[in-house]
Amino acid sequence: MSFGAGAGGRELVNGVLGEVLRCTAEGLGVVLPEPDGELPGIARYGVEGPGRRVTVYPPYEQTEGSRRLSVYPPGEQCGGFWMTLQSHGVTMAGGWIAGPAEVVRATAAWMSGAGLTETRAQAPCIAFHPWALAHEQEPFGAVELAWHVKLDRFHTSSWGRLPRTHALLVAAYAQPALRRLTPITSHFNVWFSTTIKPSEKRQVGYGLWEGQVGYGLLPHDERLYGVRRRGGELVARTETPEEAVALVVAGLPGGSGW
Repeated sequence: MSFGAGAGGRELVNGVLGEVLRCTAEGLGVVLPEPDGELPGIARYGVEGPGRRVTVYPPYEQTEGSRRLSVYPPGEQCGGFWMTLQSHGVTMAGGWIAGPAEVVRATAAWMSGAGLTETRAQAPCIAFHPWALAHEQEPFGAVELAWHVKLDRFHTSSWGRLPRTHALLVAAYAQPALRRLTPITSHFNVWFSTTIKPSEKRQVGYGLWEGQVGYGLLPHDERLYGVRRRGGELVARTETPEEAVALVVAGLPGGSGW
């Protein structure tokens, strides 16, 4: 497979993707920022002030379990390059892009301050969900944004979606008492906190999270939805996510709030 810059898929994976994009940009008369960092096989561009970032992955052989985060259903990808668009640390959009020219144009647009719709005009396979467009137009608060990011992530995971975790998050988001809390996930389990920690702290396990309140939810607890206390003690197992979430709400301090 050729990508117009003298490099095939294997060579791109071996670390010349940035050079391919640079040469493509020169040929198009487009100016790209300098790549951010030295990551083999990945091209990443960032602007600290606006907090914008683009990450581009080269074509690679798809194998079971290796499909990258995508807003497209399986089988509907329309290109070999995978790229994501971020703003202030939040992934706003992504897509499989057909060739380096589209990657370059979309990268230049996003890094220059273009909106999601304008950037997609440069690479039509870029996709985003309605929450991202709403957030771009009027930024969400930190907790509301955390909910949308979590719901999106577990709806379109690199493992081909995680329906049981996603179902718990959907059921929890429907409850006003839980929607005011920050959703935390680890190993597909879900719990809630009164605080939002920096991203590097988000790997702290269940029961140790600062500000944690209420019970935790386990989507695979003896093939049912488990509800457990912080120390791991079982409260109940339910057949539906809605039943499990109802127990969490009932167990919050004061019964319905915090």
